[in-house]
Amino acid sequence: MAAHPLYDVAIVGGGASGLAASLSAARAGRSVLIIERDVALGLPILATGNGRCNISNAHLDPARYLHPDIARAVMGRAPERELAALFDAVGIMTCKIDGRLYPYSKRADSVREALLGAIARRGVEVLACADLQDATYGMDEAVWRLELSVPAAPLPAPKRHVGDLRARIRSDRKELRRAARTPRSVRARHIIIACGGASEPLAGLFGLPHIGEKPVLCPVACTPAHDTCALERLDGLRVDCRLGLVRDGEELWAESGEALFRSYGISGIVAFDLSRRCMTGDIVEVDLFCDRAERELAALFEQRAALLGDPASRGASWFDGMLAHELGAFLMRCAGREGARDGAALARIAKHLPFIIEGTTEHASAQVRRGGIPFDAVELPGLQVRPDIAPALSVCGEALDMDADCGGFNLAWAWLSGIRSAEALAR
Repeated sequence: MAAHPLYDVAIVGGGASGLAASLSAARAGRSVLIIERDVALGLPILATGNGRCNISNAHLDPARYLHPDIARAVMGRAPERELAALFDAVGIMTCKIDGRLYPYSKRADSVREALLGAIARRGVEVLACADLQDATYGMDEAVWRLELSVPAAPLPAPKRHVGDLRARIRSDRKELRRAARTPRSVRARHIIIACGGASEPLAGLFGLPHIGEKPVLCPVACTPAHDTCALERLDGLRVDCRLGLVRDGEELWAESGEALFRSYGISGIVAFDLSRRCMTGDIVEVDLFCDRAERELAALFEQRAALLGDPASRGASWFDGMLAHELGAFLMRCAGREGARDGAALARIAKHLPFIIEGTTEHASAQVRRGGIPFDAVELPGLQVRPDIAPALSVCGEALDMDADCGGFNLAWAWLSGIRSAEALAR
């Protein structure tokens, strides 16, 4: 690299949105540099979809996003078709499972490798292990000058685990932490911020407004309203159910899926989606028989009582063959506290088991962060920062205040917002 090379576009962050932006800019004939703090590009992609990379959804409903109208404006009228073209262009073959799109390989590493190969073919340059220290815009040249801190020498090659990608990453990160560093400068006509869900430092560096970030898409801490010790007994139990979010007596949201009871509350994808909407003190009602209407379930319970006898006299065994034993015991304890004896009352409880929400938890494993650079600081749909705030600057991906439900929606936002931020440069 020259002492102070000049690029058309410098992209700060080499995750999903940064890679999509670099591909779009390079296809438009721009010279592109990706600046990445970590030891390599695309590493967050490896953790998506439990390693299978849920790269998008077959139906990108804007209602699944924090700001539906903004999502609609940025993603466009046919986002599914546009993403299919992107995946085809880089050689990613997809398959659909329950409405979610995965790579045909079912491997996140194959998605990452396909993207890295695509940017290499387009001549995109990469500067990894680089911390952005300062950024100044020269009005006379209309050029950004970026001051970076980089390792003074290449990181030593790992002596072991050569074929193990994750082991190599751990080894490289260890070497990076103790590496001597040296300054480096680069120049760019335009900057795209694609740093992911920790955008506060870069927002401060570029003088941008910022909304405080918090983790979402994580488990929900809660306590059963009728049996505060129940979760210790239910810990590790998976159940197909419906979760309904109730606030001030009104159900605000509901979703069915597999939930995982933990000693602290409820986990699983359906609970992750709940975490985007709940507040401390809300009630989440668990419906253990979400495939049956309450009246139908009441009739079923009456028939079962005629066959097996009174539920109260049989206890948890009354639900054998219907529910896991400890779940049946929990339901019977709740029924006892409610004084429920007939089928209708028992059905009502089984479909409305109340848990009091205490907040979210397990934040270290949260899939995304809410907050970031607000949309009133950027222009739609191209996501350019307003010129009265900063010149020749765009933002994409999780660096913006946008998050969505599980199911490929967040990665779809990363791909599409990255594309939009680069397309705006061509215009």
